[in-house]
Amino acid sequence: MSAAAVSALAAGRTPAGASVLAVRGLAKSYGPNTVLSGVDLDIRSGEILAVIGENGAGKSTFMKILSGHVAPTRGTLALEGEPVAFRSPVEAERAGIVLVHQEILLADDLTVAENLFLGRELTRGGLIDDRRMRAIARDKLAAIGAAIEPDAIVGTLSLADRQLVQIARALLESHKLVIFDEPTAVLTSEEVGTLLALIRRLREAGAAVLYISHRLDEVEAIADRVTVLRDGQLVGTFEAATLGQADMARLMVGRELSTLFPPKASPASGMPLLEVEHAEVPGFIRDVSFSVARGEVLGFGGMIGAGRTELFEGILGLRAGRVAALRLEGRGLAIRHAADAIAAGIGYLTEDRKGKGLLLDETMAPNLTLSALQRFHPGIGLDRRRENAATDETIRRYDIRVRGRGVRAGQLSGGNQQKLLLAKIMLTDPSVVVIDEPTRGIDIGNKAQIYSFIQSLARAGKACIVISSEMQELIGLCDRILVIRDGCIVGELSGGAMTEANVVMLATGASERNAGRTA
Repeated sequence: MSAAAVSALAAGRTPAGASVLAVRGLAKSYGPNTVLSGVDLDIRSGEILAVIGENGAGKSTFMKILSGHVAPTRGTLALEGEPVAFRSPVEAERAGIVLVHQEILLADDLTVAENLFLGRELTRGGLIDDRRMRAIARDKLAAIGAAIEPDAIVGTLSLADRQLVQIARALLESHKLVIFDEPTAVLTSEEVGTLLALIRRLREAGAAVLYISHRLDEVEAIADRVTVLRDGQLVGTFEAATLGQADMARLMVGRELSTLFPPKASPASGMPLLEVEHAEVPGFIRDVSFSVARGEVLGFGGMIGAGRTELFEGILGLRAGRVAALRLEGRGLAIRHAADAIAAGIGYLTEDRKGKGLLLDETMAPNLTLSALQRFHPGIGLDRRRENAATDETIRRYDIRVRGRGVRAGQLSGGNQQKLLLAKIMLTDPSVVVIDEPTRGIDIGNKAQIYSFIQSLARAGKACIVISSEMQELIGLCDRILVIRDGCIVGELSGGAMTEANVVMLATGASERNAGRTA
């Protein structure tokens, strides 16, 4: 962001350290269910305040109240000392408060520039000034490190690029308080670094920043103060310098987390359960071969964009691809469609649970049974009684925190959505389970549960494949890690060789560049 842009952002700001927004006795109930209770907090100018807590702790409700999306049941807000009550997000934005959503809320059929200016188009002589909007869009995107063309259609962009467009839209105008809800969940490590640097510059310009994230390393790196919510109540607000990640985790869950990762299951045998030879996916994967054994957790690492997701979408019939040989327990397979993979006993959990994994407007039951309909559709009609029983069992077995089975999937927290998606795939009884980004956007308590589920699958003799951008996740979960770079497997790590440094060197080619310099 240029010096001029920072100066513009600072114009009209509250003096550094003064209260921008004072929250007193804030509470929210839905019928008999209280989801937020008695929150007192001062959000200051020139400060980054992180808000952390498990899924269901009340973070989403809190930020939605502050940004005008939800009205509180009790409590007050005061903006720069003046009482306020926002009836809509538009009112909150006009007052200087903007929320950068975790969910992508863009118009897929419009261009990037059109999305940035949607509802606030620039005009010249009574006509929309597309040229000026494109120029401003290009500058705003460059400021957050996004190499995205203003004329690109949003629906053709990756999840990470769409999130960057959403951030650019939120920062198009000056605001007193900017609320970021899990802004880095789909970004690469390089993009995360650029965004965190931008947020620091917003702080330096005098803005108040509310930063909500499950990534405690980011919180530790960027926050001035940390507010912890648990079960809808305020645990406390702490100076960030006094807290380590272990302290934050303990405050979030109310107990010690002796270890995040459960003991690894020992592979049942060295014999491969699934074998893939010479897989190719046009534009992404050139030549990849691998195998995974029963009871083994095999990790796939690499930078975002290396082709990991596309590899498995190509193998499992979700996109065009070619495989010279595909064998399950020694038997040859021909997978042309996703249904073929399910029938063969291979389950796939997509990285995009909201866009591709779940029907957000449907209740839990149809989401759960969609991939295994033959079990619940014995004749002409659907066996609702059996479907409801399966849903109740899923809620119990996977510890899905929900008021009842009638809740829509879109109303569930990220962790509960991921558990529902895992249950949906396991209902097909696969022998091989492929899990893409198993804990993206999930709090630390639910992470531990997901990790336990994966290890229990391995102990039950399933072959598990984990694709993850979190290196500690790969190291803590997997028996082996295959690293992909530029569409090829560039290395395999196991045992003591599974370190962050080794994964990074293979993923980036740093070891090869260093060798070249040495030579």
